[in-house]
Amino acid sequence: SFRRHADGTCRAEDGARSSTVPTFDVPYFRYIDEEETEGEGEEDSSGDSVVSDRYVVVSGTPEKILEHLLSDLRLDHDHQGSIQQTKESEPFLDDFLLTYLVVMSTSDLCQALLGQYPCNVHIRKRKVLHLVTKWTTLYRDFLREDEHVKLFMKTLYRFVLDDLYEYPTLEKEQKELQKLLRLHRRHKALSHQLSLKELQTRGTQIENREVLCHVYVSLDSYLSVRSPASVVAQGLLQQVAERLDVPQQELVLLAVTYTGEKLVLQPQARLYSDSLSAVGRLHVCRRDLSEVMNLFTDNAELPHRWARVLSMNTWDIAVSLTNFDWSIFNSIHEQELVYFTFSRHASGGHTAALELLLQRCNEVQLWVMTEVLLCSTLSKRVQLIKKFIKIAAHCKVQRNLHSFFAIVMGLNTAAVSRLSQTWEKVPGKFKKLFSELEMLTDPSLNHKAYRDALKKMKTPKIPFLPLLLKDITFIHEGNKTFLDNLVNFEKLHMIADTARLIRHCYGMPQKSGPEVRAYVDYLHVIDNQQTLFELSHRLEPRL
Repeated sequence: SFRRHADGTCRAEDGARSSTVPTFDVPYFRYIDEEETEGEGEEDSSGDSVVSDRYVVVSGTPEKILEHLLSDLRLDHDHQGSIQQTKESEPFLDDFLLTYLVVMSTSDLCQALLGQYPCNVHIRKRKVLHLVTKWTTLYRDFLREDEHVKLFMKTLYRFVLDDLYEYPTLEKEQKELQKLLRLHRRHKALSHQLSLKELQTRGTQIENREVLCHVYVSLDSYLSVRSPASVVAQGLLQQVAERLDVPQQELVLLAVTYTGEKLVLQPQARLYSDSLSAVGRLHVCRRDLSEVMNLFTDNAELPHRWARVLSMNTWDIAVSLTNFDWSIFNSIHEQELVYFTFSRHASGGHTAALELLLQRCNEVQLWVMTEVLLCSTLSKRVQLIKKFIKIAAHCKVQRNLHSFFAIVMGLNTAAVSRLSQTWEKVPGKFKKLFSELEMLTDPSLNHKAYRDALKKMKTPKIPFLPLLLKDITFIHEGNKTFLDNLVNFEKLHMIADTARLIRHCYGMPQKSGPEVRAYVDYLHVIDNQQTLFELSHRLEPRL
């Protein structure tokens, strides 16, 4: 039996059966799914209730947590003889694999796993191999370029090959490990190099990674162009020329370095490195190096260019925005949320999809402001605001809360909300609808309205990612990672629980028209708040 102590731990009492608790030199913490019941603090009449019916973790160092995890990992056999993880150990393992980076590096985990494998206990070896399979499957491409993981996998594979003679039942795990390594079936194929197929696959993945290129068309505004990371100057210039409706031969693409140096890019010049860093700030200019656009000219064509959205169906625009978000969201792994919070500067591009979607949220917000503030006609500005309110409502119906938030925030920014003459002309029913939409973005009570709505929404759905990251950051900053040099596993569980929210949200895009899709894929935005306010005051001067 167990007795709860004042320090929150549960320790075995005298006379308790020794078989109920693995032998560790540290106390147990009952952290997860714990309910206060009558008689808590009294002896528990069921000797194995804490171990079998509760999520129980050992309080200790990261290595001790791993040791306990392996000891508590119970594996069943299916009808084909393969080992299957029991449901009781799934939450603990999932929490650990999602959040181990908070308390230890990948290199430390590799060393700890190797330390757990070389033992004379057959089932222990199988547990280690099972955990490694789960880990590499969960993280997939995240570990592909990690040199520590490469060396670890090869070392572990050698251990397994050496053990096959004494433990023939490890053959299934050996084949699974071989698949992970992409090694040839023959033993002589074991080497320190990846196969040609693996190298080709990796190269394809690098080529297929996408970026949102910011191509400045004036000093303060840019076109957001979605392109593969392998895009060259000529291809990007062609895309921008088509969007601006300007002959490509009249334009050149410049890279402005951090020192202010302007470099004219050659047609086949690569714009992004494998780490997704750009060659510099990209500008498209006329051949005389003058700007393509000037936001403050009296050019009569300028307002009509950005009024294109008025001729488009609001549902189709919402579908295209949602499809764009789905294409990025579906490629985000929950691990990116942890990498972004704890290892952002050393993530090696692991957070590329997450950062892309966050960048898109900011751009949609700026796009709404830009469209409204570049429209010089009062009646058309009113139409634009009505249009954006309807688009936001459609995004909500399509369960795309990411673009929904971006549009509502764009309309609520000071530069747009101060346009009193414009808002006065907005019909009452649209103002009422907008007020209802605003309620969902209300931050009071820790965004209770949004959280309740998201919970009730059916899947698939796209949550508001900045709030998820905020939650993880608050969990991190508000809870110590170590208590008396021991891992605070409750913190890890809360982080894993938050990251797991996106696991069941994924979905498929809908069909949308090519004209609307092309428009949404190349948003023009002004990214200078001072410029936005100047435009706002030009439209409606301060009294």
